[in-house]
Amino acid sequence: MRNELDPRIDQWYAHLDKGQRFYVIAIDEEQDTVEIQHFDGDLEELSLEEWRDLRIELSEEPENWTGALDIAEKDDLGTGVTDTRSGDWSEPGEEYRRPNK
Repeated sequence: MRNELDPRIDQWYAHLDKGQRFYVIAIDEEQDTVEIQHFDGDLEELSLEEWRDLRIELSEEPENWTGALDIAEKDDLGTGVTDTRSGDWSEPGEEYRRPNK
């Protein structure tokens, strides 16, 4: 049975038969193709006919969706990774200090 879902950029989908999620990254209407990125990072280009044959449903983004986008050197999705000193963990209440008057 053909699916009736239109591909949408920035939308996650799940394969009903594989249990895997993927993300639509591009649609080429002139070529009638859909480019997807699987959660493991693999890229795949499908024709719209192949798209219609997929057993899929809409899905929410995975809890850790950065795997598909290869954001391994970033912390908090936008700030660089920083070094944490042991003192940072042993004195959590000392983060805010009143200025001396």
